Amino acid sequence: MINYSTDEIFKVLIDNVDSILIVSSKDDRYRAIKRTEGFARFIDAEGSYKDLIEKLLFHLSDSNDRITDTYQVFLPKMGEFKRKFSRQIPIEINNVKHVIQMLVYPIKNNEGDYIILLFEMGRSEVDRDNKKNSKVKTIEETYLFSMFVDLNKDAVASMNVKEISNDDLHYDVKYSEWRMMIVNAIWPEDQEIFLTMTDPGYIRTHLKPSKTMSFDCQMKNLEGNYIWVKLIFGRTDTIHENDFRFVFMVQNIHEDSLKLFNELKRFENLASHDALTGVFNHGRIETELGNAIEILNKENTPVSLMMFDIDYFKKINDTYGHAVGDEVLKTFVGRIREKLENCNIKIGRWGGEEFVCVCYDYDLETLRPLAEEIRQHIADNPFITIGSMTCSVGLASVNKNDTVKDAFIRLDKALYNAKNSGRNCVSF
Repeated sequence: MINYSTDEIFKVLIDNVDSILIVSSKDDRYRAIKRTEGFARFIDAEGSYKDLIEKLLFHLSDSNDRITDTYQVFLPKMGEFKRKFSRQIPIEINNVKHVIQMLVYPIKNNEGDYIILLFEMGRSEVDRDNKKNSKVKTIEETYLFSMFVDLNKDAVASMNVKEISNDDLHYDVKYSEWRMMIVNAIWPEDQEIFLTMTDPGYIRTHLKPSKTMSFDCQMKNLEGNYIWVKLIFGRTDTIHENDFRFVFMVQNIHEDSLKLFNELKRFENLASHDALTGVFNHGRIETELGNAIEILNKENTPVSLMMFDIDYFKKINDTYGHAVGDEVLKTFVGRIREKLENCNIKIGRWGGEEFVCVCYDYDLETLRPLAEEIRQHIADNPFITIGSMTCSVGLASVNKNDTVKDAFIRLDKALYNAKNSGRNCVSF
């Protein structure tokens, strides 16, 4: 065995490590014993230990961008080390990406003093580690966050935040503290269910050995954007009934959720809209009328109804064919909607050539001029193929305690009066 002196070993360390830092976390200070030229551009000779930890550990893995303020509450715990800690850190110096190996050695006095060694990894070492990690990357890439929880000890272990690092983070925090800090990253409307399902008592009651439970919510990522995630709890298999350990994972389901919501919206539109004209169908506009009556009874705001009927539409179909008739219906609705663009009015196809509007904040006195304007607009602008065309319009107010049937009976009578009065007119 060859004997080396302490000085000789220390010289090897000095020669091969790019940066050596002495830290007092209690005083929030650090001092550099050594910095190579490259590290001198990244790390000051001395400064705040908190700022140093934020610079080294608290940025996104693919850039030096600072993590959003929501997660800054975790920063103090990130700088506490009770045992040796090792981690690779991606950083940028003068727009050049580097991978730094960080080693932390607590000094035995246990008062928060550390020696931190930093050195740049060679390209071959980085490529080798990337190749090693690539096999599991596909499986893990949808998981933003994971950790192991022991409820009996109120402890968190093996915390991994993919947006920061693929390595487990050293993080000394109680589970009860963690859930009350991370709740601020949850969408406000989802915070109550998050606190319920992460409550130790709830987990003990609902999560059986070898079983999982999950729920979807919106959660702020490290960049500060809310995304859809699935929170997953999986309890470990155990022969001891009172052994409550589980894995907690956050899965990124944002893109799939948006696709699902878009698909649901598409089916909702199909179920509630008329396929030809694009306005509400009979069922949906009837529901709108029911909603309007409910609002009237609660808020006492005026609601009126307006019904359009194309004059002699059957003659158009018989003369020009149903294809032309369909185009007339679409143009007719388009012209009505032009006039309703800035109004709190919902329009739907009641059936055939009849269209009903639920008019919020309108009584009959204020609605009648608008109805006349639309009627005149239809009469004054010829339609392709058929030329001039007119419509009849019926108006009715909605009264408190009306049923949908009550209101529609009055509306139908008003339209009937318009037709019996020679058509191309508005009737109450």
